[in-house]
Amino acid sequence: MDKQIVKRIILERQQEVRERVLVVRPIPFEDKMNYVLVGIRRAGKSCLMVQDMQQRINNMSMKVEDFLYINFEDERIRYMQASELGVILDCYAEMFGDKKPFIYLDEVQVIDGWEQFVRRLADQQYRVMVTGSNAKMLSSEVATTLGGRFIIREVWPFSFSEYLLYHQTELHNNWMFDPNILRNIARQMDSYLADGGFAETFNLIDKREWVNSLYQKILMGDIVARNNIRNIRSIRLLAKKLAECVTQPVSLTRLQNIVRSTGEKVSLTSVKDYLQYFEDSYMTFALTNFVSPFTEQETIKKRYFSDNGLLNNFLFNGEEKLLENLCAIHLLRRYSNTDEPRVFYYNHNVEVDFYIPEADMAVQASININDSLTIEREIKALVALHGIRPLKKAVIVTRDQENTIQTHGINIEVMPVYKWILLSDSQH
Repeated sequence: MDKQIVKRIILERQQEVRERVLVVRPIPFEDKMNYVLVGIRRAGKSCLMVQDMQQRINNMSMKVEDFLYINFEDERIRYMQASELGVILDCYAEMFGDKKPFIYLDEVQVIDGWEQFVRRLADQQYRVMVTGSNAKMLSSEVATTLGGRFIIREVWPFSFSEYLLYHQTELHNNWMFDPNILRNIARQMDSYLADGGFAETFNLIDKREWVNSLYQKILMGDIVARNNIRNIRSIRLLAKKLAECVTQPVSLTRLQNIVRSTGEKVSLTSVKDYLQYFEDSYMTFALTNFVSPFTEQETIKKRYFSDNGLLNNFLFNGEEKLLENLCAIHLLRRYSNTDEPRVFYYNHNVEVDFYIPEADMAVQASININDSLTIEREIKALVALHGIRPLKKAVIVTRDQENTIQTHGINIEVMPVYKWILLSDSQH
């Protein structure tokens, strides 16, 4: 490895920390802890690294020279081997002397065996933060190697609260009673619902073009190339069918049959592998039926996209799907900080979109409940579930309707999606 190239990269990244202007996300990091940040590409993991460095400069009087920041997707070091990672420390020492920098390693998963190097850094009392775009970074082997020395944190695209922060929409204490603020928030929710939370799209006119480019990068780079997939047409079709099937439980066999109906040959094992690759890249996630036996939980799931912009890339007039997808994202963000699943759907003689057992909460998503059949269906499902598993909170999330329904010993809150998310965030 050419040390001159590494030194040039170190200086370039330090200059980036000096110059980059960020919208600060309310995601704090402990001063003395090490972190592994994981999540979909362009969710903001690198920005959070820079944010952490800038805050240390502003609040702790540190200098940019105190940071060693490397992005391993830089084509100049793309083929670095794990055995060469020590060269980075050597280069830093030659440039800045024998002191211990704070170390930031971006997209480190491209280096096979990275975890051994990172473990050694932690053992030597370096403060380390690494990022990656593949869930295999959280495999049992990696977790065993890191040995509890790191906090794992999932990074999602901007939440709606962060979206408002980006657009300088401030919410005073009584915002929910101010009709002018509510109209502004509702308008911004319409955009967020359709376009999602990738911050780089917020000021673009053609947001869909950017999102489609990201999708192609994830599909062809993170999934097809990394897993040596040859049947590219089948995996493209599967991604499209997953988008069309959002809101519905779907089995592996059904997905296989859907792809086969187009004339493509694909095995059940391949379908299962492709779905896992989607999840590994954080493009999609899955929820299981709370009352299904274990075998069905593994084969029949509801699958969602990790950002509404990605989902909308496949849809035309898909508001109902986008609303439920956004509800799934919000719930998973709030209840995803453990290894065990905490968010489910419920489907056994009654169909409920989301069930969170630890909170005794059920959520239905419906763009509008203007017609009697729709409201009757949503209420009936929540009442039935309440009779089976008593609920402390039952919500029907809509686009813009609000009401409280008292029936059969249960209070059902009908809430606009923006109010449901913002009030939930403020209580978390």
